[in-house]
Order: sequence, then C-alpha cells, then structure tokens
Amino acid sequence: MADSRDVVLGRIRAALGSQRPAVQVPREYQRTRSFPSVPDLFAERVADYQAIVHRVEDPLPMIRSALAGKRIAVPSDVPASWLVPEVTWLHEPLSNADLDSCDGVLTGCAVGIAETGTIVLDGGVAQGRRALTLLPDYHLVVVRADQVAGTVPEALARLEPTRPLTFVSGPSATSDIELDRVEGVHGPRTLEVLFVS
Repeated sequence: MADSRDVVLGRIRAALGSQRPAVQVPREYQRTRSFPSVPDLFAERVADYQAIVHRVEDPLPMIRSALAGKRIAVPSDVPASWLVPEVTWLHEPLSNADLDSCDGVLTGCAVGIAETGTIVLDGGVAQGRRALTLLPDYHLVVVRADQVAGTVPEALARLEPTRPLTFVSGPSATSDIELDRVEGVHGPRTLEVLFVS
C-alpha cells in the first residue's frame, strides 16, 4: 500500500503528464572567491564557533595528549595509525547506550569549508554513522588541509548529494526563549579539531 506522499506525487505526475516543465535553477551566485589563505581562514572561523583548533603536521601527538586514559568511540574504518595505545578504543558498531557512556569520539571528515568554518561529515571513510558523532559529549575530528574548500559551493561540488550529510559549525549549542545558551543538546558539547597541514 502506498503512503500519502506517494499518492500525492502520483496525482501530480498524472496531472502533468508529458507537460512537465523543465526547471532551470539559476546559478548566478558567486561560486568561488580568493582568500589570502584558505587554511588560515578555516582555522580562524572554526575557532570563532568556540571549537578548539590545533594546527599540526602530525595528528598522533595531539591524539595521545587529548585522549590518553579515555574511552573513545571510533568508526570501524578509522586509520590504524590513529589508534594509539594510551586510549581504550571502542569500535563501531556500538549501541546508543555505549555511545552515550563513552568519553568521546574520534573521526575524520569529508570536507571543511573555510568561509563558514564548517566541517562536513558524510558517513564516509573514518566518519562512521551519524549517531557516532551526535551522542558523545566530545568530538575530536581530524581535518586535512587538502580537504578544505574555500566556499560552500566549492565544498558541495566535492560531496555526493545522496550521502547523509552532517554540517558541523562548532560545538552543539542552542538558546532557550530567554536567550540563555545551552550546549550539548543536539550534539557534542566540545568540538576539538586537529587541522593537519
């Protein structure tokens, strides 16, 4: 039995028949811009969102110091070199209760956007499923300089639009009706970024 959405769309298709209008989406907006330094802008904008940013050449020393002695969840395909012995690693698949009780998560990303200070996850290599990065209170993400695009359109051109995209602009925060800031409601309270040059 078809759901309501399928019924409505079916009626629209039947009414239009072969008369479906070709829709041209205007693309007159600025797709690229030049910046004095895309990496510098990315690091600055991510930090503006109250994320902790470390510019490193090798992520391993920071992974050790940030995560030593903790229980950290990781995607099943995280690079083996990231799995330093000072940490108790919890590999996916994990239950939501396991994710909620761990000290944090370590992932990679799909793309970084310099202009907006945004990190995009698409469930690809070293990123895991969406719950992995939304339930733990702490997220350490490794971003390589070659993954950073200058603008949103440049970043979107690098992504597969059918993948589950999560855009992260700083730690999770929201405000109540009295404009009191509350962190950690819709994701990690603390976002730490290892920006690998």
